[in-house]
Amino acid sequence: MKPRNVLVVCSDEHARSALGCYGHPLVQTPNLDKLAGLGTRFARGYTPSPICVPARACLATGTHVHENRCWSSAQPYQGQAESWMHRLRERDHAVVSVGKLHFRSGDDDNGFSEEILPMHLANDGIGWPQGLVRDPLPGFAEAAEMAREVGAGDTTYTEYDRDITDAACRWLGRYPRKISNKPWVLFVSFVSPHYPLMAPKPFYDLYKGRPLPATTKRAHRDDEEGHAVIAEMRKFWAYDEYFDDDSRDKGKRGYYGLCSFVDDNIRKVLSALEESGAGRDTVVLYISDHGEMLGNHGMWAKSVMYEDAVGVPVIMAGPGVAQGVCDSLVSLTDVAATIEDIVGFEARTAGEVWQSRSLVQSAEQAMPERFILSEYHDGGAPTGFYMIRQGDWKYVHYAGGYPPQLFNLADDPEELNDLGRVDRYEGQLMQMHDRLREILEPEEVNQQAFADQAQLLERYGGAEKVLAMPGFNHTPVGR
Repeated sequence: MKPRNVLVVCSDEHARSALGCYGHPLVQTPNLDKLAGLGTRFARGYTPSPICVPARACLATGTHVHENRCWSSAQPYQGQAESWMHRLRERDHAVVSVGKLHFRSGDDDNGFSEEILPMHLANDGIGWPQGLVRDPLPGFAEAAEMAREVGAGDTTYTEYDRDITDAACRWLGRYPRKISNKPWVLFVSFVSPHYPLMAPKPFYDLYKGRPLPATTKRAHRDDEEGHAVIAEMRKFWAYDEYFDDDSRDKGKRGYYGLCSFVDDNIRKVLSALEESGAGRDTVVLYISDHGEMLGNHGMWAKSVMYEDAVGVPVIMAGPGVAQGVCDSLVSLTDVAATIEDIVGFEARTAGEVWQSRSLVQSAEQAMPERFILSEYHDGGAPTGFYMIRQGDWKYVHYAGGYPPQLFNLADDPEELNDLGRVDRYEGQLMQMHDRLREILEPEEVNQQAFADQAQLLERYGGAEKVLAMPGFNHTPVGR
């Protein structure tokens, strides 16, 4: 491929299933659907961690959580590992961000040549340290906020997204072609459709009176014969307890409205790209950092390995990009190699970044044997856990001796039938466990995560002081 500019558009909490082009029966995303029709829609994209801060550290570095050790919402990326942004800037490419980054601070060298309207961690870069308290797990009183902030209306988040759109359009208007005779990269990062689940009225009204898809029930055996970890997480992330039928209905319509709202903002950015004259020299990549459970399995938000939380949209279009649907498994860790490939870098060896592979190549060549890793080491969980996805299978390993989970997503797309303790699947279970151990030793990684978190907790004065710090259900906009 001839070197091109790259426009990366990132949203927050956009489940892969919640787009028209991914088959949702209700959600209206006409601009992303059009983008998918012009290029490649990756049918099986995943986040390396179903929580904002670790996922974004992986996105920046092309590494996994156990490699970069940005374990939680209080352990952010701060430039401590080389990013694709650093590598581009070192070669004199303009690499500019607009919007949410969720790194520690703009005072760090995160790699961008310019950060416009950045959202970094709250509490002066400390983030959400309450999640460091893992034994015993505390309560999370802020969970009540989600069910209260639902329906039609504007929030600080939707106002912020409008500002992001305007700033991105202005940037594209000023820089229509290559800068310093080298391709540029613009990273435009929206906060929608992240809760609060309130959408501007025109977008909320798209879904008024329309029948909603049924909510997926709780997965078999989660609480009864036990998945103790999931039961503990439901108890901590107790969002569902605060919803009633009315707020649940409004919350879902609000989320769908936010999906349409961010889609419309993307329309404006793509129009500005075309008006600038740079469209024919630019590849557009759409991603989200993780998904949203939206009440399925009795859970809201993210933090688990169900498809609604861990599956993300990945759409790429532009000159040199194949058209069609790609079934290869891909990850947000692939973004680093993809951008470097498009702007004309020589490919790095697999040993340098083992799991960052160019999406351009994935679209052109099937990878049926590839497997994908995702990890969670953040608040609300009594232990760390890991997902391996390969073929039709999903395996979830819980450190500390908890039973694993195994799902066949071809037969059971709603993940209602856990095969992890069914004798005839023992061979498949062991095969997936072996895949995990090709990458890491789960108990050792879990111990390292807890040790790092305990050290940080001590630095902040211990559990009592941390739990007394200001809490929040979503990062406040402070610009």
